[in-house]
Amino acid sequence: MAGLRVLVAASEVAGFAKTGGLADVAAALPRALARLGNQVAVVMPFYNAVRRSGVPIENTGIVLPVPMGGRVLATRVLRSRLPNSDVPVYLVEHQPFFERDDPATGRSLYQQAMPGGYKADYPDNAERFVFFSRAVLELVPHLGFMPDVVHANDWQTGLVPVFLSEGYRTQSGYQRTRSVFTIHNIAYQGMFGRDVLNLTGLPAWLFNPAQLEFHGHLNFLKAGVVFADAVSTVSPTYAREVQTAEFGCGLEGLLAGVHAKLSGIVNGCDYDQWDPTADRHIASPYTAETVFDRKPLCKAALQRRFHLPEDPKVPVLGMIARLVSQKGIDLVMSAAPGFLDMGCQIVVLGDGDREYHDELQALRDRHPDRVGIYLGFNEGLAHTIEAGSDLFLMPSRYEPCGLNQMYSLRYGTPPVVRTTGGLADTVVNATVENLADGRATGFSFGDYTAAALYETVKWALTLMRDRPADFQQVVRTAMAQDWSWDRSAVMYEALYRKVCNLV
Repeated sequence: MAGLRVLVAASEVAGFAKTGGLADVAAALPRALARLGNQVAVVMPFYNAVRRSGVPIENTGIVLPVPMGGRVLATRVLRSRLPNSDVPVYLVEHQPFFERDDPATGRSLYQQAMPGGYKADYPDNAERFVFFSRAVLELVPHLGFMPDVVHANDWQTGLVPVFLSEGYRTQSGYQRTRSVFTIHNIAYQGMFGRDVLNLTGLPAWLFNPAQLEFHGHLNFLKAGVVFADAVSTVSPTYAREVQTAEFGCGLEGLLAGVHAKLSGIVNGCDYDQWDPTADRHIASPYTAETVFDRKPLCKAALQRRFHLPEDPKVPVLGMIARLVSQKGIDLVMSAAPGFLDMGCQIVVLGDGDREYHDELQALRDRHPDRVGIYLGFNEGLAHTIEAGSDLFLMPSRYEPCGLNQMYSLRYGTPPVVRTTGGLADTVVNATVENLADGRATGFSFGDYTAAALYETVKWALTLMRDRPADFQQVVRTAMAQDWSWDRSAVMYEALYRKVCNLV
């Protein structure tokens, strides 16, 4: 079967510029698709972060004319490659829009720090990503192949399917190109004033409740959903959840109405980067056969790193997350006294809302020999926590897919999760029945309460302390799971073939 030609458009790509999980997907999925024999390219903006990353960059000589309202902006296109692959990454350069990020001054890819410590979106984000979405389609004739599929991701590229459907598909070479739009987090929709429509060059009659308009605003994410030939989310459970009022963020009716073209595919785990058998960040590599001999060395290293007493019998609860309410940090803080009463140590790595920073620092100050925190992000320390913890806490309010629970499975650190989104799809709860069947890979609960989290950790500790054979079975079963990107890429390829009528 002939390979497909795919252009992946994303506002961030790991190794080049990253703020969240979208970047991981945009780096790993194209490589996995290429391994299946498909021809793949990636396109993203050229941020300062790309320059700082140190990746090799070459000038393509391509200059694109990008229509913006009543004017045309010229933009250079640079090129690099995804690490460890031949997949090209095209970098759309436009200094006024994209070369402003600077961690030293609190300026990220989409936001800037404001007086008082809070973060605000750049006021021209609409203009920036109208421009990028048009540039994506202007780039197509220069790729060296006409894509069968343009795969757009999140609100920043939500207009790509609109431009393809309403403008480019009538042009030579674009007629057979189809669009796939993936929702990574429906809470972020890219809503802007109606006047933004003037920048797009799209006809005014598209601004109606069935297409681009959403409560008087132009909604980029809604646009992608309406105009894409297929829509996906990053887990099957999340695809169902976003069709409900609890999780749909106002778009549940629309998504229920297009359910025939909506699907969910779990993100993959990059086992090249997250492999306990060859992880340079951890104290002692280990396999499923050596986990109970070697993992204690990783635990001791973690305890030393956070200046906690080195005691192999003390359970260590690890958490790596953005410190925002979505991630369940409020549940962890409420349940923390109970965890400490059960004899646990707690280690947390993350950055986020100031109130949670303050609460964590106060908890550590009260219990310096039981609690370790690192405010910020540190890649090596993330690996150390995954390898050294006994249990991994991920009690999210909602979680479209999640990656850390998959890392935890591979590292033999059973995750404690709430049954939502991708957490529900990837973790098999250690019920009595699942333990008897040898299927359990972690621990889960349904109610979003600190009491439910506490009771679930209590059950996990019961297995650790009183039923070690059962706990060891959970660890080994978890480590045997395959949530690789190769698995996910096969499902994306099937979706592409379906949308191109090549099944």
